Parts: sequence; structure tokens; C-alpha cells
Amino acid sequence: MRRRSLFALPALLPAAMAAPKTPAFAEKISAFGLQWDVIAAADWKVSASELELVVPRPQEANPRRPVQFALAQTEPIAKFTLETEVKRKPGKGSLVLVYAWQKDGYFDYVHLSNDSPEKVEVHNGIFHCFNGDRVRISPTKGPGTLMTDDWQKVKITYDASKGLVECWVNGQTSPALKGIDLSLGAGRIGLGSFFDTGSFRNFKLTKG
Repeated sequence: MRRRSLFALPALLPAAMAAPKTPAFAEKISAFGLQWDVIAAADWKVSASELELVVPRPQEANPRRPVQFALAQTEPIAKFTLETEVKRKPGKGSLVLVYAWQKDGYFDYVHLSNDSPEKVEVHNGIFHCFNGDRVRISPTKGPGTLMTDDWQKVKITYDASKGLVECWVNGQTSPALKGIDLSLGAGRIGLGSFFDTGSFRNFKLTKG
């Protein structure tokens, strides 16, 4: 009888221990004149003027990055201005606006919350995902942004040729809301949240 060495087993471990894939965009919704890919349509409430995320899907590990966002069905966009109004869940909360999305796990996003990035480094800023945990790519200098339960006006500009993204909330910006990433380039955009629920309205995407 041929005996198999236990020392051969570690060669099988890398595939078995690989980080699990995030949930697939299996369904679609329609909002703001666009089609959006989502994990589950039931997680969202769509009206004539508003897109509301009603079911959170926190992705706390393996990898730690946002997964619960609606991804617009567009061609990769290299330069755009995105304008919308956002509303966090009552009390406190955060929202994300995804840009430069290439494929699962490869994208950047703007994170907006009531927390100051000086107190909570992983909140309120620009973040980069490259098949792993999210990494901050903007300074931690600046105030919180979603300070009330009211609607807040958000504007984002992105230029892939420079890798530059800038964000304004109610006309105000800060170093925390400006970042540069040249690794991704043109990509798709998305709306959602890392841990919470929230709403979007008056969405406008201008290319170029």
C-alpha cells in the first residue's frame, strides 16, 4: 500500500484558504434613467425620484470593503462630474459613492459619514480596493460631512488621466475628500453604503 506524505498537503492550502469572493451582482434595478446591477433587488426601494438602500450588508473581513452598492450599467468612464443628494439613516451613518470600478474587488470609493477622519481614520475620505481590504488614499484632515439627518448635496469630479477625485458636500471640501490613484483608470460608478442604509435623489452624471 502506497502511503501519501502529509507534507504534500500544504500545497493544497492556498486555494482552499483564498479569500472568499464578495456576493455577485445577480439582479438589476432601474433608477434615475439608468439600469443598475445589485446583489438583490429586494435590498433597494425605488421611487420616481429616490433610490433607497433598505438592507445593509456589512463586509467586515475577508476582505474588509464595501459590497452593498448599486453599480450603474455604463461603459467605463474616464472623466465625469457626479451630482446627487444623499441622506444617511436617522441618528448617524455613512454612505459610499463608488468610482473607477473595474471588476469585483477593484475599485475606489468616496466615504461620507458624520465622523471626523481625524477621530475615525477609516471614515470620511477616499479609499482604494485592489483585491483586498480597503486602504485610505486621502489625508485624515477634515470634518465629518453627514452631520444631520437632512438631505446633503454631494458633488464628485474624477479625471482618470490624473487619477484625481475630489468631493464637495454642501459646497464644502477638505483634504480628506481629495485623493489620487493611477492604478485603475476609467471605470463604472456606484451608490451604496459599507455598513448602513440611506437614500439618494436628484442624481446627475455628466461625462467628460
